Amino acid sequence: MENIDVMVLRGLRDWRVAGRRALLATVVRTWGSSPRPVGSIMALCEDGAVLGSVSGGCIEDDLIYRFTQAYVHTQGTTAEEPGVIPSGAPQQVKYGISADEAHRFGLPCGGTLELVLEFDPDESLLAQLVGALENGELMQREVDLTTGAVTVSQAQNPQELQINEQRLINTFGPEYRMLLIGAGQLSEYLATMALFNGFAVTVCDPRPEYSGAWSVPQVTLTREMPDDVVQSFRPDRRSCVVALTHDPKLDDLALIETLETAAFYVGAIGSRRNNDARRARMKEYFDQTDQSLQRLRGPIGIYIGSKMPSEIAVSIMAEILAVKNNVPLPREMDVAQAKNYLDIAHNDPGMLVCAPRR
Repeated sequence: MENIDVMVLRGLRDWRVAGRRALLATVVRTWGSSPRPVGSIMALCEDGAVLGSVSGGCIEDDLIYRFTQAYVHTQGTTAEEPGVIPSGAPQQVKYGISADEAHRFGLPCGGTLELVLEFDPDESLLAQLVGALENGELMQREVDLTTGAVTVSQAQNPQELQINEQRLINTFGPEYRMLLIGAGQLSEYLATMALFNGFAVTVCDPRPEYSGAWSVPQVTLTREMPDDVVQSFRPDRRSCVVALTHDPKLDDLALIETLETAAFYVGAIGSRRNNDARRARMKEYFDQTDQSLQRLRGPIGIYIGSKMPSEIAVSIMAEILAVKNNVPLPREMDVAQAKNYLDIAHNDPGMLVCAPRR
């Protein structure tokens, strides 16, 4: 599943190229809890078709009603006719200001968000933006909020959305990427989840008995040596690399290569004992230090007591997303406590029953 922003902008481009009226909604501010983060976008076509989202669905429904299904009262009767997407400068609208609105629009308690609505965005500039994003470029889109004029340019670094009284600047792309070393069953589950979460996935495995049986579509498969693949992959701040083979000949050099890059996540499968052995091996044979190995994660995944490949993949994907979103993760003490609780529960199943509150 491709990056949601690219999908929304491509669909909006296609509507506009076909001569259809449409609007682009962008979440520009939030207060309290909100269903979608700042920078989220949604496109609405004149026929009511929607791509992307700015809430859990209720705000989308309101926009559809306002701009495509407006009610018209004529001579005492009520008739439903297609609404009209207006022309002119962008509009700024707020949802969830009152408790009644928060309930009506399905916002969390206290949640408020502000949208900028752009009407009939220029199709040629959309085509330019989409083309650059499809080529893996980082792009900046600037909107003049008084006139609606748009400029598109290449960005140097990812930035948070910026808005003031005169302009809105939103940065798009490139999409997040994942490199998996090893084409086993666990990799198939993890690759599927990564695709679902908008990552472009590359799988590397020079072993024909594994790579020959690969069955997940939309994944780039290579049979080169992993350390060579890391060099050509060129991990950046929006990349993660996960070693899943348990084979030092495949994993070690690739991990060392990755640690010299800006990848936001570098990890390897294995138990604590295997992880300690890996680190000792890297120090002895590859001149690594505790400092150079500081970013290497292992064992990987959030501890959920699983042994099935599908569930292990869930735990790894959850950890990757948490690191991507800068969320602190529980580590050793929490894992030890969880394992201790499981041991007690296995010996005394009654311990799983919640104790009454005091």
